[in-house]
Amino acid sequence: MIINKLTYISFFLVGVISAFGQVPRPNATPYTNEGTYDKLKKKYPFITPLERPVPQNIGIDKDVEYSNIDGLALKADIYYPLDKSKKYPGIAMVHGGGWVSGSKENERYMAMELASKGYIAMAVGYRLADVAKYPGGVEDVKTAIKWFKKKRKKYSLDQNKVAVLGESAGAQMATLVGVQLHNKIKAIVNIDGIVSFIHPEAEESIYASYWLGGDRNVNLKNWTEASPLEYINKNTPPTLFINSSQPRFHAGRDDMMNQLRSYNIFTKSHEIKDTPHSFWSAEPWFTETLHYTLDFLNNVLK
Repeated sequence: MIINKLTYISFFLVGVISAFGQVPRPNATPYTNEGTYDKLKKKYPFITPLERPVPQNIGIDKDVEYSNIDGLALKADIYYPLDKSKKYPGIAMVHGGGWVSGSKENERYMAMELASKGYIAMAVGYRLADVAKYPGGVEDVKTAIKWFKKKRKKYSLDQNKVAVLGESAGAQMATLVGVQLHNKIKAIVNIDGIVSFIHPEAEESIYASYWLGGDRNVNLKNWTEASPLEYINKNTPPTLFINSSQPRFHAGRDDMMNQLRSYNIFTKSHEIKDTPHSFWSAEPWFTETLHYTLDFLNNVLK
């Protein structure tokens, strides 16, 4: 009898969530490079934490306000070459964290290295799902890119050569921005982020449901709209995929690559063998990720 009551209550709660689109907040822990390393080292004892000095040839402007929404300051960190004798391509970087956690600080090592190699990297802070559901954070990234281009003289930015890069949930967002602003974005770097929430390979998650305002059955419109795969056309920018060996984070990748190739758009993928999700948060995987990223960006932007 107790089991029957519990079963009834469970079905009742599912029905309530389905009926009203109310999804409980995921039990997300703070998403940082350090915390990810501590978690991964138990299974991968050979990895080492990210510890890189600030390159001597770059400058960093921290917590620069690029927008203000009802008193909430939206900020970015800008990493740039100190040599202003020429213009440089720009990279808008979008951190991961399941749309509920993470911060622009997670991008610091990649941003420093990109800046030292002749790019202007903007690590974007955006509204997380507790503050703004979809499309809030996506719109923030677009606003940040618009602000970035307005500051082109200050940072010696070539506004005609701006790419987007993201990891995990940030990769999904960066890719979505890239395909929607295809005439303003020149390259996309997707690091282990899905490109479709509605693809047969996609697995429904409470994180996506929370951010998208209901599960797939309740809010299919948002699940479809937020899927970069739905926007591929002849103007989509060249796209790089760097993936873990976890298949669920590849959802829609192969179909997107096939569509890009049908339009003769350059695309490439690298799957780092025997890696977990968030592999970019530890060595030796970070260095490998950086190598693939630079090789691609140097090819399409320089």
